[in-house]
Amino acid sequence: MNEILCRQLARDYCLRPEYVKDGENHFSLYIPQEGRRRFQEGSECFLKIVSVNGKLLFTGKETILKWCRSQFEKHSGAWFMEAKSLMNLNAELEKYGYQIEQAHPFFIAEQMSKVDTKSYEIVYYRGKEIQQFKGDTRFDEAFAFCEEAPDEIGVAAYENGHILGMAGASSDSPSMWQIGINVLPEARGRQIATMLVSLLKNEVLSLGKLPYYGTAMSHIISQRVAIKSGFLPAWSELVTSLKR
Repeated sequence: MNEILCRQLARDYCLRPEYVKDGENHFSLYIPQEGRRRFQEGSECFLKIVSVNGKLLFTGKETILKWCRSQFEKHSGAWFMEAKSLMNLNAELEKYGYQIEQAHPFFIAEQMSKVDTKSYEIVYYRGKEIQQFKGDTRFDEAFAFCEEAPDEIGVAAYENGHILGMAGASSDSPSMWQIGINVLPEARGRQIATMLVSLLKNEVLSLGKLPYYGTAMSHIISQRVAIKSGFLPAWSELVTSLKR
């Protein structure tokens, strides 16, 4: 298992790193740790769950953790996010006024790769330069403009002065940066996403950070972009929120 990811999940799930690697499911009271990932972090953590290496890690409030232990202490992480388990969990969450917010697969990349930029003009944006895209809905996946997980780097492809797509990386924690991608409709099908995600992955790795990429379970096109850009599946994660 990647050591950066192991240490990150330990901080995120309030555990010692060796508990991430062993063969047991773990249930830990949520106490915010320094260096945790801030992406999708609300005002409180009622419950979140990660499936990694065939096992499950739970953290949250004591009341829901007690129920989760009774239901999932010996449950396989490989099959946890099947509909039956999720429906059972959501029914219990609703008793407390909560619901499942998201359940996503995540990918990491550990190696740089060669990238053919063809004849496109490649432009990088860093720090405050990214602010010019705030409110631009064309790039809502590349940049989140989240104070807790600031956008650090963007990379765009241009052709004849027109932007085709943008990938962005946010520092969700000091050691792991998340990559998002938008490609304009007229440029789809030209491998723009794979090119930009690969370029940004290389940039993040060069800074000594571990790049990661998350997407929806049903978003197969996005998952293919991750794989073609040198990412491999690493974990799945479920987060909860107050029921709206």
